Amino acid sequence: MTEAIAMTPDQVQRYSRHIIMDQVGSPGQRKLLASKVLIVGAGGLGSPSAVYLALAGVGTVGIVDFDVVDISNLQRQILHQHADIGRPKVVSAEETLHAYNPDVNVQIHEAPMTSENAMEIISQYDIVVNGVDNFPTRYLVNDACYFLNKPLVDGSILMFDGQATVYLPGQGCYRCLFPTPPPPGAVPNCSEAGVLGAMTGLVGSIQATETLKLLLGIGESLASRLLLIDALSMDFRTVKIRQNPKCPLCGAEPTVTELIDYEVFCGLPSGLTTHLG
Repeated sequence: MTEAIAMTPDQVQRYSRHIIMDQVGSPGQRKLLASKVLIVGAGGLGSPSAVYLALAGVGTVGIVDFDVVDISNLQRQILHQHADIGRPKVVSAEETLHAYNPDVNVQIHEAPMTSENAMEIISQYDIVVNGVDNFPTRYLVNDACYFLNKPLVDGSILMFDGQATVYLPGQGCYRCLFPTPPPPGAVPNCSEAGVLGAMTGLVGSIQATETLKLLLGIGESLASRLLLIDALSMDFRTVKIRQNPKCPLCGAEPTVTELIDYEVFCGLPSGLTTHLG
């Protein structure tokens, strides 16, 4: 990660509640200001993650998305407002983050994340936050982060359920849990099964918290652990996950050695453009 930078008097006041914390302090806040985090998907999970990282003083927040704001997004995607319907999500996201914190440098990538651009985009950042809701992009982001040695803060939601974990270089990956995708249509997405809007805030905030801990080098991350949330019973469970020695990506004898056609891999028509969040 980049070297810490000096703070202005306004920044000292803005981030004073961080600076008085022993775990953060002035050195930690300067680390955040020098950090770069990529949010993949400006939707349900990407929205709270991006907002809280910008408010926390992460110096550069990148947003990858190619979709436009739809009225059905507004039940959960707090980066966007009613007046943004029909506008590109990355543009709405940039304006919202600057309205919260004009300090933050917002880098927008208005394009689908593909095997052709993933490595170039992700290489610019320290940590990646995954906010997508489709399997092709989940596998793509996972593989690219592995090849680039980048931490990946992962999350998912559906109806009243949520999951979150962290994949650190050398400590397993998404393919350790799911070596192959489910058959097309076997697992519904939010547009098919629905999602409680507040769940996005819950899981997205957890992702932001895990990202800040990694940037600051404090606490115990969710690496090697999967947090399972059942909001109907308000039950939180953590299960241990281990690196799979037979993982096709990070195992002893990998079969995935470069980025591939992820639509075909997931049983979808090649060249299909999938929504990111």
